[in-house]
Amino acid sequence: MFDIWNRRYTGSKYKLMPWIKQLIIEHCNERSTFFDVFGGTGVVTASLLDISKKIIINDFLFSNEIIYKAFFAQSVDNSDKLKNICSKLNSVDKATLSDNYVSINYGGKYFNYDDAKLIGYIREVIESEFLNGNISEQEYDILIASLIYSFDRCANTVGHYEAYIKRKDIMSTFRFELIRPIKTDTVIEIHREDANELAKRISADVAFIDPPYNSRQYSRFYHVLETITKWDKPVLKGVAMKPPEENMSDYCRSKAATVLKKLIDDLDVKYIVVTYNNTYDSKSSSSRNKISLEQIKAILDSKGHTQIFEKEYHRFNAGKTDVAEHKELLFITEVKNN
Repeated sequence: MFDIWNRRYTGSKYKLMPWIKQLIIEHCNERSTFFDVFGGTGVVTASLLDISKKIIINDFLFSNEIIYKAFFAQSVDNSDKLKNICSKLNSVDKATLSDNYVSINYGGKYFNYDDAKLIGYIREVIESEFLNGNISEQEYDILIASLIYSFDRCANTVGHYEAYIKRKDIMSTFRFELIRPIKTDTVIEIHREDANELAKRISADVAFIDPPYNSRQYSRFYHVLETITKWDKPVLKGVAMKPPEENMSDYCRSKAATVLKKLIDDLDVKYIVVTYNNTYDSKSSSSRNKISLEQIKAILDSKGHTQIFEKEYHRFNAGKTDVAEHKELLFITEVKNN
């Protein structure tokens, strides 16, 4: 079974969370409610469950939203039913399956061709079972999230879907496995919205901010996950088989510092925790940060008293960028009273 951190995702904070969590405990005296502004993989929320009463998690990707709903939904135990569904789907002989949307578009590219047929077949079965009332919405979410985690493990990529690896023979390694939902008494509130708009309506003790600092748009990096999650079957174009653009973030553009300042100004919280890394010196223009360290400091200093902590860290690198002496920085700002 997959745990929430068992996926490849650019910028994941999983390995850094013990360090981040300890700093939050030490420097944020009030922390019963958290606002995870850019939820990403969801590992920040998962790591903070035991020190909070309520967490508001947000991300604008459809695939991340359904993953949150699957892992954090609290309801009756339906594991036996899901295990039976999973077993039946794994028993299908994928070589005998007909072509489908996934095999036509992604077969021989992002996945082994027969694996792609099975992935598409499973996605169709899940949709049909839900529309026919045979599975609940929670079961639907868990099965879709499980499919995402399963095909992400065997994808013919370097960890994202900006491109696939050019090779003639892609091994067949796909197997459908279930995720392991997280049981917690903490209240989880899930949003899929523009972070700047949502921030105007949220009050919390602590806001955790880990925005996409460089020009790589996450909606394009993970377009295969988005397309299979939404299952609206758009016409795909280009070598990378991408759908039409949507959910393009201003945090990946030249106006990043301006939108971050607006976000910070609108937050109604007691503490602001911001992660940052030193890739702004990267040789790769797409990896280079759109917001400088000096801009981050100035924005946070205008909100309150800021402390900066740093840790040497060899981050997950999905491309060819080599950042020497990489450091992860953590800013903790105690918001001043207005």
